[in-house]
Amino acid sequence: MRRIVLAATILSVGSASLAGENTSLDYTVKLTTVTSGWDGKKCRVHSRAGAIPPRSPGNPSETPIVVMTTQKARITGSDIFDGLHDFRTDDLGASWTGPVAHASLDRRPMGKDIEAAPCDFTPQWHARTGKLLGHGKTFWYKNDEHFRGPPSDAVYSVYDPVKRAWSAWARVDLPDLPQFKNCSAGCAQRYDLPSGDVLLPVYFRPTPTDVRARVTVVRCEFDGKTLKYVDHGDEIELPDRDEKHRGLAEPSLTRFKGRFYLTLRSDHRAYLATSEDGLSFTRPKRWQFDDGKELGSYNTQQHWVTHSDGLFLTYTRRGANNDHIFRHRAPIFMAQVDPRRLVVIRKTERIIIPETGTRMGNFGIVDVSPAESWVITTEWMQPHRPDLWKKYGTDNRIFCARIRWSRPNGLVP
Repeated sequence: MRRIVLAATILSVGSASLAGENTSLDYTVKLTTVTSGWDGKKCRVHSRAGAIPPRSPGNPSETPIVVMTTQKARITGSDIFDGLHDFRTDDLGASWTGPVAHASLDRRPMGKDIEAAPCDFTPQWHARTGKLLGHGKTFWYKNDEHFRGPPSDAVYSVYDPVKRAWSAWARVDLPDLPQFKNCSAGCAQRYDLPSGDVLLPVYFRPTPTDVRARVTVVRCEFDGKTLKYVDHGDEIELPDRDEKHRGLAEPSLTRFKGRFYLTLRSDHRAYLATSEDGLSFTRPKRWQFDDGKELGSYNTQQHWVTHSDGLFLTYTRRGANNDHIFRHRAPIFMAQVDPRRLVVIRKTERIIIPETGTRMGNFGIVDVSPAESWVITTEWMQPHRPDLWKKYGTDNRIFCARIRWSRPNGLVP
């Protein structure tokens, strides 16, 4: 284990005046680097963090503890992942400890020459129990190559800030139904109700042979140790049946001023659905700007940054002089959403993490304090582009875009 002490690398500093319900809400962005460097064979990916608030169980201090998970991927092949490691900061990113490997988050034998790895992991604070609860999915391998036979699993783990340890990753105990034989909670943002019930968005194949995935929100009970299925909501399908696609995936859920918002990935574009209860949703609609043009995000995830005075979407898209980037997965944008018209307000769009010659579409959001929210992503060193990397100094850096609000976020303790 090593401790990394940072002099903040400021790549972008600025402010934005926001349109919408509360025009007094502004923010600045400071981009720092958590760590960098790789061996040319495996690179860090899927870097996302959760925050343990001050004066909460395991954190008696006046400063939040931020725990970031990440894992390495083989740069040959597709989605060949090691187990998870973590980094931790107790001083708001001035220094980070890590990477720390955890046997509890490692690959696990599942049969002869077969292993499963937890991945697409997202830590998030569960206020009712005072626990940092992470969720994700599994990839299965045979002799270190994809093993296509078994299902994907929705999995979770719980962090102990005193022991600095994660519980052994476990499957969410879902009903014995066809749609849950191949089910994933990877890359998702969940929403925790005041009762402590967890609304966990997942995507699944309705039958083993149907490649067009659907999305639903699973309501679970969580007692601080076990995530237990209670019921699930609508099974949301992609409305455009005339296109060749793999359905909907990587959903993220938030709540703003009493209404739930669900953003959805698909092969050709991004979609949005809304709900009054977090389980029954409207028909998905295509994400658009307020001028009527499509957002241009496709085949990758979007996530929410939710402030008590404004709702924001973070995303990647076409049309940013980024045709050389895999699936246009950089730069990362942030813009305010009009919650009535359900569109992205174009004039509020800004780049919060610039393009550096490689993809950065697998990213995460963490509300660190009422004053700050962070967007964290990683330079994914695939495909191999040394010409671009030399130009930008690309070195598998983990970036943290620190969004500092002009007004406190009343949703964050």
